[in-house]
Amino acid sequence: MTETDAGNASRLKFDRLVAPLQDDLFRYAFWLARDPDLARDVVQDSLVRAWRSIDGLRDEGSVKTWLLTIVRREHARVYERKRLETKDIDDLSLAENALIAVGHDTDIDDMRKALFNLEADYREPLVLQVMLGFSTQEIADLMGIKAGAVLTRLHRARNKLVANIRPELEALQD
Repeated sequence: MTETDAGNASRLKFDRLVAPLQDDLFRYAFWLARDPDLARDVVQDSLVRAWRSIDGLRDEGSVKTWLLTIVRREHARVYERKRLETKDIDDLSLAENALIAVGHDTDIDDMRKALFNLEADYREPLVLQVMLGFSTQEIADLMGIKAGAVLTRLHRARNKLVANIRPELEALQD
């Protein structure tokens, strides 16, 4: 196989495996970064990193977890390099609001605000499970923690959401 043929095979593999997941990668990066421009940069850097190592991917069934891990690490690298200006979720433009499905439903607005107010340790596993459909073990592998810790974080995240959105229900749970 010539170098050109190998390059074409790598590109076809990359396109087949990665292209369908780009929206999920962006959504995940956005929930991590809370900024659409930064999320786009993180995804772009992640795709470059994935392209460089696509031939090393052994299990094509784990491509989504592999890519989300790259996005997570690229997001962390951003903060290692420099301190970025954050953006208040209430100050998003109309185009940016569409990214997080802003509507006129106050329940959805309350839920979104409560999600953004969660600490990252709780928000991240909840987003991975609810929005991206990851199992507890996949989340544990991605975050580098035990499955039991994921379950604990998910439980606490849900309790914090209830407390923030419907404080009267929290009293009933105690």
